[in-house]
Amino acid sequence: MGPIWPCYYKDCSSVIFMVDPSNIAQVSSSCIQLLSVLSAEPLCRAPVLILFNKRDMPCTMSLTELKSLLRMDDIIAFASQPITSLELSARTGQGLQEVLTWLENIAVK
Repeated sequence: MGPIWPCYYKDCSSVIFMVDPSNIAQVSSSCIQLLSVLSAEPLCRAPVLILFNKRDMPCTMSLTELKSLLRMDDIIAFASQPITSLELSARTGQGLQEVLTWLENIAVK
C-alpha cells in the first residue's frame, strides 16, 4: 500500500505509523517507508505517532533493539515533525490508553 500513500498526504493533519516487530524481515522495510513518509512535504509539520504493535508476542525484539535498528534517535533528531513512539498490543489493549491520549492531545491543537 505504501506506493499509494502520497495520494492522501495533503489531507493529513497527523500520521500514525505502525510497525510489526514480530516480523523482523519487515522491520527494515518499515524503516524505509517511515523515512519516505517523514520526508514528504505535505507532512512536514504533521505530528507522527509510531506504534510498535504486537508487544504481547514472545518473538518480538525489545523496544531498545527496535529503536536502535530503526535509528529512532537520529530520525527524531532530524525530522521536522514532532515524533512520538509507543508500544502497543492491539490484541490485549496494552498501550491503547497512551494512543488515545496522544490522539486527544493533537486534536486540541
